[in-house]
Amino acid sequence: MPLDPQATMSDDEREHGLRLLVAEAAFSSGASALTTGVIVTAFALHLGASNLMIGVLASAPFLTQLIQVPAILLVERLRARKRIAVLSSIVGRSMLLVMAATAFASGTGPLLIFLAAQYILCGLSAVGSCAWNSWLRDLAPENRLGQVFASRTAWIAGITLFAGLGAALILQQTLPGSRTRGAAFAAMFVIGCVTGMISARVVSRMPEPQMAAPAERVGLVELLRVPFADLNFRRLMAFLASWQFAVNLATPFFTVFIVDQLGFDASMVMVLGAVSQLANLLALRGWGQLGDRFANKSVLLVCAPVYILCIVAMIGASQFGHRDLVLGWLGLLHVLMGASVAGVTLSSTNIALKLSPKGEATAYVAANALAVSIAAGIAPVIGGLFADFFANRHLELLLRWSSPSGQWSLPLQLTHWDFYFLMAGVLGIYAIHRLSLVREQGEIERREMVGEVLALTRRAIRNVSSVAGLRAATDLPVSLLRDARITARWRRAQRARNAAPAMDGSP
Repeated sequence: MPLDPQATMSDDEREHGLRLLVAEAAFSSGASALTTGVIVTAFALHLGASNLMIGVLASAPFLTQLIQVPAILLVERLRARKRIAVLSSIVGRSMLLVMAATAFASGTGPLLIFLAAQYILCGLSAVGSCAWNSWLRDLAPENRLGQVFASRTAWIAGITLFAGLGAALILQQTLPGSRTRGAAFAAMFVIGCVTGMISARVVSRMPEPQMAAPAERVGLVELLRVPFADLNFRRLMAFLASWQFAVNLATPFFTVFIVDQLGFDASMVMVLGAVSQLANLLALRGWGQLGDRFANKSVLLVCAPVYILCIVAMIGASQFGHRDLVLGWLGLLHVLMGASVAGVTLSSTNIALKLSPKGEATAYVAANALAVSIAAGIAPVIGGLFADFFANRHLELLLRWSSPSGQWSLPLQLTHWDFYFLMAGVLGIYAIHRLSLVREQGEIERREMVGEVLALTRRAIRNVSSVAGLRAATDLPVSLLRDARITARWRRAQRARNAAPAMDGSP
């Protein structure tokens, strides 16, 4: 397969590459959906992982991003981004077979092998991502970034949704801790490996524009000095780093919280994840349109606070006594988190690329990944280290209202993971403050963006009906009432005419 960059690229070749970019998402998301997130955490719990092990495992995708620092030199010196992306993908995803094999063993050894394979997979993924992001920056036109990535992310959300539902259905048929469940996890990782290899094949067929030859060889320090000297981009990195720290302090432990503290099965966590992915899928197009029309920062200023509030609101799940109420609350929060994180993910990717000068995207993207990965990687490790500390702590607050007619009280009890959700909320507020300092061309105020979101929602609702949308549906009862009144008047007139002869004494 040809892996060399092209000196020239026609418009048809570029369009073909963009179509493959979107199609590739179907296979890469299939691999990710079955081997990351809730599934990898549930797999680790099945193998007997501790809270600290869960935290270290959750930090793998982020701490390994530090490998992007030497990967910058690799990309700049080899100047073969497609070759690096494809080969790192093939070797890295082969680790999924190693992880699948641990499902049939027990003890500390398999857990350590599982963890090591995860770090190798994520490390090679980081190397490939450094080349991949720089490659896409030169392939996709700037004015179509939102459209292209929205389509790609829509595929990712859709495939992840169906894969998550399928995984949940399979796990529901198996008993926790059984060999059958271990076989189910192994099958998911084998299928993930196969779809990952297909993804690498699709990537190999995409055209790669040749990188411009540098005037002189630039060292690593000089390469990173430019993005860190850019005040506006440095503010963006401060926001993304603080945001990732706040989010990853709590979200990696959602599965543990729902399974251990709330008592639901891992399959229910996957169903909730599928609900979140569905909301993500439905919201993506709207966020992409708003990001292209206005600015990515404006979208972030709406989505980020919603996501942070949802994390804090997870505390409510441990306050309710009724199981159905808890499940309904979790479902609502996952809908809101799915819709809001769609905007955060899409806009944060776009704004980082948009603020990266053309031709210097490699250094800017890598510098951003460096700052974000440190913050996001440290957070779950800290969470795992202090999990046992907070497990033995309890805070109770009582809100009481007294009046002549009686008393009303609302007890609030914070235990274990509730402390993480509260801390994540405080740190999230700080992150949003950092975002307010970033400058992006075309940004609008949050109130205006909320108005645009509501207007977009109203337009979407009006288009639900194939005739005239919701407006026609609301007009329907009025028209029925009007027809009923006309019919009633006609019947009264008929009765009056029929009664008139009888009043006159006519036969």
